[in-house]
Amino acid sequence: MACVVRFHQTGGPEVLQLVDETIGAPASGEARVRIQSIGLNRAEAAYRSGTYIEQPVFPSRIGYEAAGIIEALGDAQSEFKVGDPVCILPEFSMTRYGVCAETAIVPSAALMKRPAELNEIEAAAIWMPYMTAWGALSACTPFANGDAVVITAASSSVGLAAIQVAKRLGAVPIAVTRAAEKRAALIAAGAPHIIVSTEEDIAERVMSITQNKGARMIFDPIAGPGVIDLAAALGLGGVLVIYGNLSGRGHETPYPYMQAMRKNLTMRPYLIFPDMAIPARHAAACDFILSGLKDKSLKPVIAKTFPLDQAIEAYRYLESNQQIGKVVITVPG
Repeated sequence: MACVVRFHQTGGPEVLQLVDETIGAPASGEARVRIQSIGLNRAEAAYRSGTYIEQPVFPSRIGYEAAGIIEALGDAQSEFKVGDPVCILPEFSMTRYGVCAETAIVPSAALMKRPAELNEIEAAAIWMPYMTAWGALSACTPFANGDAVVITAASSSVGLAAIQVAKRLGAVPIAVTRAAEKRAALIAAGAPHIIVSTEEDIAERVMSITQNKGARMIFDPIAGPGVIDLAAALGLGGVLVIYGNLSGRGHETPYPYMQAMRKNLTMRPYLIFPDMAIPARHAAACDFILSGLKDKSLKPVIAKTFPLDQAIEAYRYLESNQQIGKVVITVPG
């Protein structure tokens, strides 16, 4: 028997339940993995609350990203073997799979051998944030050396990853946070410029930092009415990338038409799944991330860890916006 986190209705973290289940043998194209750590993502909170791009199928599992040890393989011929330490990448639908558990069946295609540079906690904290950051930044625009990238919600796991990715791509990250107390942590994370949006006007500060050139790109998970103000911080030909909807239901995201006309701006969404489904893009993302881990230009920031029996508390903490970095659930071996 294995402990599995499930939910039977949409709602807050309190709808999550820990249940004991027998985990069967993997089918062809699948693997059974003994989970050691689980990286939490905002996508899972949206899925659980019924506000995600797909709706849960009850009783639903949850969890996109984990690290563990292969227990069984559904195919005799595989690049993996039983006992291999692996990362589970977010490359499946949670309507069919979920990794928040002691043991999980996952698609073999979602596995990657664990990089030697990562411990078992860090190995669950890499792929969603760094693939999202690299995917959006690399797909939207090539950066000239010194181009500014404004990163809102910068203390999130994706925001911190974007700071590192932007620097590695030759851009200058400008981190935006609502909490002044996070300033020091963002500086320590490598952001050369910090804007506290509750105290400063984002567009004015960006123009000051860039000597009135404006940002080449804005990387935003919030959406909603604030995009009008964000567009004012972009320079000529700038790109506003929206990769989430933290503003929540009931907040329409307007198109900054006048700003776009005046400055020839582009506004576009970004979602990791269709991008990483393209083999060449997936391979390029993995190469970028793995080489960054080796040269230490990429390093995951762990905010806090929780045991599996505190999954509800872990998701509450994730959704409280207190964290700086990745929230990880650990599973005793």
